[in-house]
Amino acid sequence: MHLAPAVPIIRIFSEEKAREFYVDFLGFNVDWEHRSGDNFPLYAQVRRSDLVLHLSEHHGDATPGSTIFVPVRDIDALHRELQAKHYKYAKPGVEALPWGKVLEVADPFGNRLRFCEAQEQGVTRQ
Repeated sequence: MHLAPAVPIIRIFSEEKAREFYVDFLGFNVDWEHRSGDNFPLYAQVRRSDLVLHLSEHHGDATPGSTIFVPVRDIDALHRELQAKHYKYAKPGVEALPWGKVLEVADPFGNRLRFCEAQEQGVTRQ
């Protein structure tokens, strides 16, 4: 038996705001979009590197205000990239913790993406 990586479903309320945040700001690409018909809610898959998310306007999908834990390598490079975008709704910083570093950003719908870089074994950060 093999278990594949989980794909979180993120509740969104506006396709326009979701694109601005996930594609323009965070740098995701849209893999596909689905609607059951005209004037139906959007269900889409976005991807950046190995991170895949499903974005859903469907009322019963997911709970707004959720948090996704995202392991990352070179969190400082991610921080520089996001700062350079000058996104007016989020100015995330990097927080140093005893076990590593965290950069948390909230989307326009109250969901949080918590990017985390674990400290290397045997390395102590001050």
